[in-house]
Amino acid sequence: MTVLEVNDVCVAPPDGAPLIEHMSFSIAAGEVLVVMGPSGCGKSTLLSWLTGTLPPGFSSRGTATIDGNRVDNLATERRRIGLVLQSDYLFPHMSVADNLLFGLRAGGRHDRRHRIEESLEHAGLGGFADRDPATLSGGQRARVSLLRTLMSEPAVLLLDEPFSRLDAARREQIRQFTWAQSAALPVLLVTHDLADVPDGARVLEIQARGQIAQSGVYSAQGAGDA
Repeated sequence: MTVLEVNDVCVAPPDGAPLIEHMSFSIAAGEVLVVMGPSGCGKSTLLSWLTGTLPPGFSSRGTATIDGNRVDNLATERRRIGLVLQSDYLFPHMSVADNLLFGLRAGGRHDRRHRIEESLEHAGLGGFADRDPATLSGGQRARVSLLRTLMSEPAVLLLDEPFSRLDAARREQIRQFTWAQSAALPVLLVTHDLADVPDGARVLEIQARGQIAQSGVYSAQGAGDA
């Protein structure tokens, strides 16, 4: 079973107070860990540290391991950590299929095209392979963006406010699609919206410098202590 473990992470900007101090947690395959807290408490910094994309000059210590293998000291592309952001960042000069091919790099062209068409069909986007991303709705773009990330076969999935730009009518549909597609992965979700949190997820409420203020298991009927 794939497990992401983060141990004693500290991150500080150049000549500034730490944004994260002594933060630790683990996420097993099939689990969703939700990090919530006010702006400036270190949520985005945590994701940047995990993906190896901290701005120049930032200092950090601590470790991240996947199945016991350290990944925080690897180049970003070798970490096998997928990231879905608020914006879908689909390449406007590429078709839907070519956007997905960017994530799916292994195998022959014919086999990859077949996998893409199958994935689009499963996502309710059958026949969309040659579409221009500009012609897609927000919900359709969100599904393509998630598929592109998953096709890179990440070991861990990070979600940074992935539903916030969707209209209310589409949010719940895309939430359910996301949880179904990522059910076999350790998932870390950063959000401000409690409606984004799936039942059974663990929730960490953090305060300044990434300090854990409260933790619990979320239920639509209320949260219980972890």
